[in-house]
Amino acid sequence: MSTALRIGTRDSALALWQAEKVKSALEQSGTACEIVPIKSEGDLNLTTPIYQMGLTGVFTKTLDAALLSNHIDLAVHSLKDVPTLLAEGLTLSAILKRANPQDVLVKGNDAHSNTIATGSLRRKAQWLNRYPKDQVIGLRGNVQTRLNKVAEQPVKGGVFAAAGLERLGLDALQIEPLPWMIPAPAQGAIAVATRMQDEKAITTSKSLNDDETALAVTIEREFLRRLEGGCSSPIGAYAYLENEVLFFKGGLFSLDGSKAVVVERRLSQDEALEHIDSLVNEVLENGGSAILKSIRDGQHS
Repeated sequence: MSTALRIGTRDSALALWQAEKVKSALEQSGTACEIVPIKSEGDLNLTTPIYQMGLTGVFTKTLDAALLSNHIDLAVHSLKDVPTLLAEGLTLSAILKRANPQDVLVKGNDAHSNTIATGSLRRKAQWLNRYPKDQVIGLRGNVQTRLNKVAEQPVKGGVFAAAGLERLGLDALQIEPLPWMIPAPAQGAIAVATRMQDEKAITTSKSLNDDETALAVTIEREFLRRLEGGCSSPIGAYAYLENEVLFFKGGLFSLDGSKAVVVERRLSQDEALEHIDSLVNEVLENGGSAILKSIRDGQHS
């Protein structure tokens, strides 16, 4: 019987790259591992917008089930895909050092077009907030599929996470950085999930944890959770540490981009977690409550 740790992952090229990174790091410390690719609901359905496929976890539910049924020992995720409330019985045992968290525009074949492509409500809302006369069309699929769609259509470009392109060696594409766009909470970070009772898997994977990244993405995800955001709310959040000071920027946007509430704060590293409620309240009191109400009313109509 194999004693290798079974690493579950989606079977897209990016997900497999991330799983291989975890496998390589664990094997360097003497742990035998094997990769178990699993198709997710989000990968199988490439036509329905993500925000219409149930509230959360379209890319993680299948891996959650595999963990809970003891089919795998670890699940490797892009942390931005992981719901802020984990499935009962599971825990995040490691968050790796974050890669580039930013969004970028991969240029299309029509520089004069006023159309850009993205399947993300957050990216769409922020783009329209900045460029209200532009048109945004949907874009689904794994990274290469989306790149192909951008190349095939007469569009200005498509919005992608920089980290995914860099990990797949695609950063030589014609790319325009979008430093003004607030990333998805935890964008660029890889997480390892395990069963809460699996002490061996937890102890083994904890060696991969990066404390600074873990603090930053915890604050981003808590900001998202307390704003009641999921795939269906355009919410961005980004935090980073510098000389024991945590810099935070978060934003909530209306679906059409016409309204935006952005909060920026410098916090001491030790007290940052205590200030999440005040960050959320600042957003809600400055127009965020009305934005969330309009989004919820629209979803229920």
